Amino acid sequence: MDNFKNSKENSLPSSKPIMRLKGFSSPIRWDSKVVDYSTTQLDSTHNVIAASKRYITVRVKFTLALTVAAAWAVLSYGIAQSWISEFSSLIGAPLAILVILGIAIIPGFMNAFLIVGLLLDRRPRRKPIMHYPDITILVAAYNEEDSILGTLESIALQNYAGQIEIIVINDGSTDGTKEKLKLATFSYPWLQVIDLRKNEGKANALNEGLKWASFALTITLDADSYLYANALANIAGRFLGDPGNTAAVAGAVLVRNSRLNLVTKIQEWDYFHGIAAVKRLQSLFQGTLVAQGAFSIYRTDVLREVGGWPKCVGEDIVLTWAILEHGYRVGYCEDACSFTNTPTTPKQFIRQRQRWSRGLIEAFKHHWPLLFHFRMITVFIWWNLLFPVMDFIYTFFFVPGIVLALFGYYWLAGPMTLLVLPLAMLVNYIMFFIQSKMFTEQGLKVRNNPVAFVFYALFYGIILQPACFLGYLSEIFGTRKSWGTK
Repeated sequence: MDNFKNSKENSLPSSKPIMRLKGFSSPIRWDSKVVDYSTTQLDSTHNVIAASKRYITVRVKFTLALTVAAAWAVLSYGIAQSWISEFSSLIGAPLAILVILGIAIIPGFMNAFLIVGLLLDRRPRRKPIMHYPDITILVAAYNEEDSILGTLESIALQNYAGQIEIIVINDGSTDGTKEKLKLATFSYPWLQVIDLRKNEGKANALNEGLKWASFALTITLDADSYLYANALANIAGRFLGDPGNTAAVAGAVLVRNSRLNLVTKIQEWDYFHGIAAVKRLQSLFQGTLVAQGAFSIYRTDVLREVGGWPKCVGEDIVLTWAILEHGYRVGYCEDACSFTNTPTTPKQFIRQRQRWSRGLIEAFKHHWPLLFHFRMITVFIWWNLLFPVMDFIYTFFFVPGIVLALFGYYWLAGPMTLLVLPLAMLVNYIMFFIQSKMFTEQGLKVRNNPVAFVFYALFYGIILQPACFLGYLSEIFGTRKSWGTK
């Protein structure tokens, strides 16, 4: 059977090959998810209810985290009055207040909220699932000849008790990706390939694949990602165990090429620490803001309901916000691990983060009404709205302030900025503790990488935040869009 189809043809094979690893499958009903929790229940706020134990509802956790964070911000603002007064004599009171809010008060508020939220977070206990759902996996590939076979191998090695439909969309690759996929169809008879003759971007490729998705759940996986053991079972299990209005669950994306050089080693900490912790917190409060295309699971009908992936540089964040705006929940599965390649040079890294920042502005352009939804996740939408302002302040005030401090002028990088450091250290410790525990449970080991952590903690923002600010400007002023590196 020929499983290799180009974009000019009207259909895939009428009898599509299905990957069946073991077990059996059954239909999913969204109003009554097929999962056996015996005596354990989940409430509508993502908490385990045990008859013999008291628990704190998510809304109480949210209120507590918000109260502590607000108290910290008020205390910090009061202590900073002399600093504001001194700085006002140089640049005027309004600008001085704005700058100090951006470099000390608001980051302190966010760190305090993150600390309390992570300390209160309790993932629901996993229970055996009687019937795993059938899933479609979409892999958009553009010039991935070096990694696509490894990605397919990682899928084949998954221990998943259900049917899997794998569709790879070759997005007009100009290297040997097409030839590698042709060879792969002999090793993997269940593999289906859609060959697009022209490269039109990841969103278009995924939408082409979505047309042929047969099952109720669809997973997206990057063509250079490698699924860790039981990743599919874990993410499907989390989806089934989450509240009934869940339409997507983001997997945990970690760095695959972290041993390559200092650039990738530093990013290893960003993925391991910051990105994972924020997704975990957002999931707790009912709305992960980015179900990343690198590894996430979605309800297929919801993907079609919102129109699939929009054609933009930040297709995954815009799609996620569309799902949230339609009233659905987006979760996060911390132990469904996929390892992906990250940028290997500073230039590639800057281009990636500029693209991510453009995606954030795109999300606000398309889904700004989320700012006025009365939901817990709204606080994170407002946080995202503050990021361009904070990155501007960091780039044009804090970084120059560090340079001035080296010459004895402590206008900005002075003693008051130390208020943020204890919180930042505590946040990093909590994130490390939580992630290390997850690694141990998954049979992974946290690599000894202290030098890169120092660079991540002290210097990462000096490159990251100016790059993000340039990305915001690029989207605001409508400069030419380039997908660049992921």
